[in-house]
Amino acid sequence: MAKNLFVGSLPWSVNDEQLAQIFAEAGSVDSARVITERDTGRSKGFGFVEMATEEEAKKAVETLNGKEIEGRAITVNEARPREER
Repeated sequence: MAKNLFVGSLPWSVNDEQLAQIFAEAGSVDSARVITERDTGRSKGFGFVEMATEEEAKKAVETLNGKEIEGRAITVNEARPREER
């Protein structure tokens, strides 16, 4: 079963493809998405990555949490379920 991860403190320049490449070192990436502002299309500095298995998701959290990318230490943890508005 796929596991969704939250990735915070991303540099503004990181796009979906780069995010997927970063997480590919921990395992199979099903999807990677950098969240952008609706009006400007500029990155909000966080995103979500869906890993193929629970084990790969745990490995990604262990190996990538705190990793420095373009001078910023990223935060990686399990994503919380989306709340209804």
